[in-house]
Amino acid sequence: MNFNQRVLQRYEKLSDSEKFLVNYIEKNIKAMTNISIVKLSELSNVSTSTIVRCMKKLDYKGFTDFKFKITLENTESGKDDLLNFENIDKQIEIAILKNKEEVEKTLSYVSPVIIEDALEAINYSKKITIFARGFSEMIAGEMTTKLQLLDKHCETHGDPNIIRLKSKYFSNDDLVIFISLSGNTNELVEAAKLCNENNIKTILLTTNKNGDLYKLTDIILLGYKSEQSYFPEYEVKSRLPLQVLSRILLDAYVIRYENK
Repeated sequence: MNFNQRVLQRYEKLSDSEKFLVNYIEKNIKAMTNISIVKLSELSNVSTSTIVRCMKKLDYKGFTDFKFKITLENTESGKDDLLNFENIDKQIEIAILKNKEEVEKTLSYVSPVIIEDALEAINYSKKITIFARGFSEMIAGEMTTKLQLLDKHCETHGDPNIIRLKSKYFSNDDLVIFISLSGNTNELVEAAKLCNENNIKTILLTTNKNGDLYKLTDIILLGYKSEQSYFPEYEVKSRLPLQVLSRILLDAYVIRYENK
């Protein structure tokens, strides 16, 4: 189990300062192999004792064990780097690597246990409703079409008023899938609260483990979103991590159930 998977499984059990620490580590993971506990304490603005407690909560023997395992992970991930940027503009190289980083880190977050839970939820549901807004609606539409082709009763909604209305009338046999990059879209949060109160099974595809949706949903597929954006003035950030998660989920569903 790598660092990202450990964090994903135990995130809710961490204190606020420990969450701040792991978020810092995730953003600077490659620097961790050559950093001392004192330096990490200074850079992340948490105490050394907080670092030690956090490492133990993540099932490392201590900070040294964490550094050793991170070094192995970084070494393994660098073995298959086949990209050649010899004759390419530096800024374009950065853009390519940003997408590579989003895919690789999203894959590192994927937990087989969570995938299995999501597959069971899809398989045993009588009706699936997907809620998404903005560019995420394109992913929702693709998922809906594929699930319908697999003979699942599935529909998708992106209109805020319909989302609010539909969320009041789900039954216990229903499954609701939320797709949200930020994890804080107002109408989706409202719908998730109603589902939570009515014990409706929910799945979330997101890139924000600090968002409101993360706290309200049952099964969470978490992706990694780069902070770099080439359209900072507009809400058109890439949904690449969510696309990767949706593809993994539906491919796994076909493998688990349809091929049998």
